[in-house]
This record gives sequence, structure tokens and C-alpha cells, in this order.
Amino acid sequence: MKNLRKYGRAPYMVAVIHGGPGACGEMAPVARELAYRWGVLEPLQTAISLEGLIKELKTVLEKNGDIPVTLIGFSWGAWLSFIFAAKYPSLVKKLILVGSGPYEEKYATRILRTRLNRLSLKDRTEAESIIELLNNPAVEDKNTAFAQFGVLLSKADTYDPIVHKSEVINCSYDIYQSVWKDATEMRRNGELLKLGQHIKCPVVAIHGNYDPHPPQGVQKPLSTILKNFRFIMLKNCGHRPWIERTAKDRFYEILKEELS
Repeated sequence: MKNLRKYGRAPYMVAVIHGGPGACGEMAPVARELAYRWGVLEPLQTAISLEGLIKELKTVLEKNGDIPVTLIGFSWGAWLSFIFAAKYPSLVKKLILVGSGPYEEKYATRILRTRLNRLSLKDRTEAESIIELLNNPAVEDKNTAFAQFGVLLSKADTYDPIVHKSEVINCSYDIYQSVWKDATEMRRNGELLKLGQHIKCPVVAIHGNYDPHPPQGVQKPLSTILKNFRFIMLKNCGHRPWIERTAKDRFYEILKEELS
């Protein structure tokens, strides 16, 4: 699988960074919408370690982007963009965090339970069975189960979704397991938030009020560590603003304002 898709025309001043880790392609609708006015890069994360993903992103941006670029990071991609902007501040013009995970451990304890509680009994039972399967070392190929788990969680993450098709083109449990382990350890020991001291560019966080990732876990920690930070809450909006009936238009308005 190639690790980059391009939208619009050069210069490529914007890059959308997908979530997961290990679920590439989901930011394609955002890239297509923005490509009417800007050249947009969609890096497809293929490395199997956190350090590898950072190096891969640096290579892709330096080779194809109009440096410095604006990074629009979604979910896990918000963390990756945050870490990248801290390590390579000269490469990032602005950082836009969409549906980011919380930056301190105390805010993360109820995310999974919130998601499971929002599901029907049938879907919750299936999700809990998949969790057991993913935690079973005897199961070798976990990609299919990982993909189905994502489908179930998407039901819990939305407030009032429009009809849409999944844009995920590949699910890799190996990437998820390897990268997420290191990333969550960085959050647990405080290293993730501390990296914010090295970010030089403006940072904007966009968050749905129905997102199971608690908004206070983004707003409060980042307000204390970043010099130039704004937080925007979207009403009647879940984890993916671009598929939410009420919030979609406002979400794109904000993105275009921030990129102009």
C-alpha cells in the first residue's frame, strides 16, 4: 500500500492525519472538501512503531508539502500531529486537532465504558466478544475483528449521522497494538502533554459535545501548556464532525476559516 494520497493541486499546504492507529483512509471526505481551495495531502500511516510513523510523516511532508504545512489531525491523528509539531516545529504552520483523545490519564478511564453503554445489547455483546478475541494471543489474524470493532464503536461515537460509507481502506491491528501501547504510556507518564512546551505554532482544537472522548481532557490540559491555543465546541456532534447532520457545515466553515 502506498503511503500518500493527494487532492487538489500544488502547492500542498494542508495535510489530514487519520486516526486509529492502523485505520487509514477515513479522512478522505475532509481532504476532498478542502481540495476545492487548497492542495491537500493524506498521509497513510504504514509504519509499525510510533517513531516510525513520525519519521514517515516527516519524509512525506518534506518531499510533497509546501513547508510549513497545516496539520489537521483526527483522533489518534491529533496526537500524532501534536507529537510531530513538538519535534519539528519548523515544519508546521498551524495545528488543528479534531476529536482528539485526552492528554492526561485521568480523563481517559471511562471512554470505552461510555462507548459500550451507548450500544444496543446485541452490539455491546458483540463488542465485548471482540475485545476478548483481540486480547487472545492464540488468535493470529486480528485485522478483521479489529475492523468490525471499529464499525461498532462508530455507532457509539455518532450523535445524528448522515448516510455515509466507510472510507477506511485498511485496518491493521499490529500497527494499532504497537503504536497505541507507546502512545498511551507517553500520556500516562506525562511526556505527551509536556511535549506541548515545544510547539511554536497556533493550535486549535475542535471537539463535539457528544464525543465519548471528554472535551475537558483536551481543553484543560492544553490550555495550561500551549501559548497559542483555542478550543471550539460543536453542539450535537459526535467524534467525526464531517458525518454529523447538524455540525457538518459548521465544522467545514471553521476549517476553512482557519486555513484562510
